[in-house]
Amino acid sequence: MEFITKADKEKLETDLRDLHSKGKEIIERIAEARALGDLKENAEYHAAREDQALNNERIKQIEERLATAQVTDDMDIPEDMVFVGATVRLKEVATGDEDTYKIVGSASNDFTLDYIEVTSTSPLGSALMKARVGEVVRVDLPKGPTQFEILELV
Repeated sequence: MEFITKADKEKLETDLRDLHSKGKEIIERIAEARALGDLKENAEYHAAREDQALNNERIKQIEERLATAQVTDDMDIPEDMVFVGATVRLKEVATGDEDTYKIVGSASNDFTLDYIEVTSTSPLGSALMKARVGEVVRVDLPKGPTQFEILELV
């Protein structure tokens, strides 16, 4: 089961609607390409069919995520516990460096935010899930095992 925020769910639902609309456009492209004749050497037809397959696969992925996801906003979570949707300030124990992270269901890839997005399934996200303020968590990062102290939930 995947945990997502209400905002993540709404974004997935919007993406799904957009993909269904795109699917209708692709069907029209296929029909137009068929009207051109010989399908064996019809590049437009084959490109549209490939787009249709990719679009349908993406629809299937999103529908599966929505069917199995648990929206965290509906859950009763203690105020000092890290969970999806929480913004947390961490200190790397070895260096003393502090950064702010937000635990998300899926990253937006927006690098202009005041925090670093961490998915709940990443090594850091997994280590932080259900941890509490004041605890030290160990994370196996590519640079090696690292410990972070949870300073506060912002």
